[in-house]
Amino acid sequence: MNVELTPAQKVFVRQAIENGRFARAEDAIQEALALWEERERRRLEILAMVDEAETSLARGEGREITDDSIKALVEQTKERLRRRIAAERPTPSR
Repeated sequence: MNVELTPAQKVFVRQAIENGRFARAEDAIQEALALWEERERRRLEILAMVDEAETSLARGEGREITDDSIKALVEQTKERLRRRIAAERPTPSR
C-alpha cells in the first residue's frame, strides 16, 4: 500500500527522523497506526461502558444526582485524599 502524506506531514516525519525519534519514515507511520489502534480500542471500550450504563439505568439501577449528592461526593473524595496524603507522609524521627 502506498500512502501520500501532505507536505506538512512530510515535514513532521522528517523532523522526527532528524531529531532521532525515528530511524525511518515507516517507523513513524507504524507508531501513528499503533496509536490510532489504541485510541479506537479505548473508544470502543467507552461505547461499551455507555451501553452498559444505559442498560443499568433501564433496569432502574441508577441513582439520582442532586446538588446535595454531588457535595457529599466531593467531601468524601476530599477526605479519602486527605487520608492518602497523611498515610504517605513520612513519620518524624525522634
